[in-house]
Amino acid sequence: MQESPNVNLFIIGAMKSGTTSLHNYLNEHPAIFMCEPKEPGFFVEELAWPKGYEWYRSLFAQANGAVVLGESSTHYTKLPVYKGVPERIARFNPDARFIYLMRDPVERAISHYWHNVRDMKWGREWRSMLSAVRRDPQYVAFSDYAMQLRPYIDIFGRERVYTTTFEHMVGNPDDVLREIFDWLRVDSGFRPEGTRRRWNAAPAEAKRVGGFGILNRLRYSQAWDSLAPMVPRSLRQIGTRLAERRVDHASQDVAAVERYLRPILLEKTEGIRAMLGRDFNEWTTLYRR
Repeated sequence: MQESPNVNLFIIGAMKSGTTSLHNYLNEHPAIFMCEPKEPGFFVEELAWPKGYEWYRSLFAQANGAVVLGESSTHYTKLPVYKGVPERIARFNPDARFIYLMRDPVERAISHYWHNVRDMKWGREWRSMLSAVRRDPQYVAFSDYAMQLRPYIDIFGRERVYTTTFEHMVGNPDDVLREIFDWLRVDSGFRPEGTRRRWNAAPAEAKRVGGFGILNRLRYSQAWDSLAPMVPRSLRQIGTRLAERRVDHASQDVAAVERYLRPILLEKTEGIRAMLGRDFNEWTTLYRR
């Protein structure tokens, strides 16, 4: 059996907090190899875990002697949905290192909503923003950074987990990358050109599932995969128009969403402040009076 590459770096989240940008910045460094696809999600039992170690190893076949081999899967910090991830990584590589980006938790939850609206295959969000954040606990849970990070610190130790914020990285990319490169023990003088580029900027308008999403669920079902070739193209186009509708960001009552989320996430943020011993004054939406 071929020896496994020493996959030793995991960007674990948080979702909608700049992980795509950081993944690409790190991948420019000559001593770092970040795999594609960016989010293999291998250590999530419900996702890619059944594909096996050989599949996972194949993602790093082109590492070409890089000393840091990494991936970026925000599914790894999605408690309580996906459990047992840090334990699986510890069995795979007990010396692994982790990077956890955090974003103003109110803004992260709002961005998460729009991500689910646009993702009509898996997210399929059809509710108003206020209704969604009230009824779906994931929007708050994925912004509970202390809950998500605690298992990694408990298993691997604080020194193996680098934390920063999306806001700090956007405002000071050179400083953040210098710190990360130094922490990874690679050339900290290297400056990626990609910091001039904005990754995954959200459009002002999105498509969302129409109605309650019934037609959309059919469209992405195995049954439809079998039936679609027999359905005339004109009928398929009509079905697509009925299954989707456009929604403008300005159509949502964001102020009401912020008022709802703020007291909940202020309480959650006390946990990460105590855990890391720092304040998050850059989170201006959370601390807005």
